[in-house]
Amino acid sequence: MDNGSLSVQVPDVVVVERPKVKEHGDYATNVALTLAKAAAKPPRDVATLLAAELQRADGIDTVEVAGPGFLNVRLAGEALASVVPAVISAGSAFGTNDQASGHSINLEFVSANPTGPIHIGGVRWAAVGDALARLLQASGAKVSREYYFNDHGAQIDRFARSLLAAAQGEPTPEDGYGGEYIHEIAARVLAEHPDALSAVDPQEVFREHGVELMFGEIRQSLHEFGVDFDVYFHENSLHESGAVERAVDRLRNLGRIYEKDGAVWLRTTDLGDDKDRVVIKSDGEPAYISGDLAYYLDKRERGFDRCVIMLGADHSGYVGRLMAMCAAFGDTPGVNLEILIGQLVNLVKDGQPLRMSKRAGTVVSLEDLVDAIGVDAARYALVRSSADSQIDIDLDLWARKSSDNPVFYVQYAATRAASVLRHARDLGVEPGGDLGLLTHPRENELLLALAEFPRVVANAADLREPHRVARYLEEQVAKSAQRFWDDCQVLPKGDEVVLPTAGPRLQLWQATRIVLENGLGLLGVTAPERM
Repeated sequence: MDNGSLSVQVPDVVVVERPKVKEHGDYATNVALTLAKAAAKPPRDVATLLAAELQRADGIDTVEVAGPGFLNVRLAGEALASVVPAVISAGSAFGTNDQASGHSINLEFVSANPTGPIHIGGVRWAAVGDALARLLQASGAKVSREYYFNDHGAQIDRFARSLLAAAQGEPTPEDGYGGEYIHEIAARVLAEHPDALSAVDPQEVFREHGVELMFGEIRQSLHEFGVDFDVYFHENSLHESGAVERAVDRLRNLGRIYEKDGAVWLRTTDLGDDKDRVVIKSDGEPAYISGDLAYYLDKRERGFDRCVIMLGADHSGYVGRLMAMCAAFGDTPGVNLEILIGQLVNLVKDGQPLRMSKRAGTVVSLEDLVDAIGVDAARYALVRSSADSQIDIDLDLWARKSSDNPVFYVQYAATRAASVLRHARDLGVEPGGDLGLLTHPRENELLLALAEFPRVVANAADLREPHRVARYLEEQVAKSAQRFWDDCQVLPKGDEVVLPTAGPRLQLWQATRIVLENGLGLLGVTAPERM
């Protein structure tokens, strides 16, 4: 910019934030401090010049210079009120953006082994993953939700042996799976295949049909939780289709493969890994990483330019090798491949940790959580904290119908908005009128909160952090709506006349309802009309 007194290159990113202290204005920025060195001027001098320029802009009421050079900006009333028609006009599209337009994203999450009900850690990824998919779609990306179906390996053998033992009335194998669900599935296999125990290979019968039944339960549980996948990818197909061999050949052509001690190795130490990785063992059997190589290449060949994988905390040690794998194919780690790590979830009941599920045996499952607090509360509780932080879910708190329950608090705000609008219709009072009448501090506070929604959505998608939407709904929209309700009468009581502010305030309630509904929808949570 060059106004005769200040000549600098405008930075690509200018940080503008809502001040924590409302007296500091509607927005604040430190841009003067970042420009001062290039301008060869003291930060406050730069801030003074910028303030004069901003003061002339439409929609700006006042611009103040504070501290060493911060700018505190207060918007004009008409600029604040303009958010209302913008929200109402856009409706369900308000908050969407196109920052991820043109990207095709493969989002892999949950991917629990089909050897038992989904445990609470997998449930967290179901809620967070689905919310992230919704956010990315709201930001213009083409998203495919993918479940990696682990139907190849030792865990499936243990599952099949456990089912066979249950069918034969024998104890669970020492390395097997316990819980009532094993006996339930074994009984279903026998009911559908009465000759299973007399088959040439009864364990194979229980493997084939037991895995199918277990995975059917997993899919149904996720569906009832509001999570459906576009692709269920079978690990076994990688080994049957020759995908592993194709991946090895590709890496060999790229100069990343070498042979040593009769085994085939991937040279990953050149790419940030702590050691090279065996791809094909000396006995000719594929090593674990071979499936990862084939699967990643398969995703890229299906046209995805972004592959995002969500893993539990116990997989933290895999990140380095997966990023090295990405680089080995000539891709950019952190761009073409992203790894998100989720931390543990603890359930608390009556002040005590809840650790056991009768049906699932050794873990608390999706069904246990939903039975305790319902789908909406479960999804909201799992998504409202950063996925890389460990969380405790107090089942007693999340089951309560009171304002200390975060999901109830937000949903009640959405319900109140719907109730006000219904009551207005019953009285024959319509939304409309002069939005310039929205000048009360509580109205301004709510208007500012609503205006933030598109930015919150864009940031949450870009940072892969759905919890930002939940916290915004709680701490800005629902809280401001409550204060607006407390201090700003909308409809007449008894024989009172209809105030001129009624129509504009009803429009503000309309916009509030839309933002709450859209925000909750991004989290996979309902916005009830009545509670």
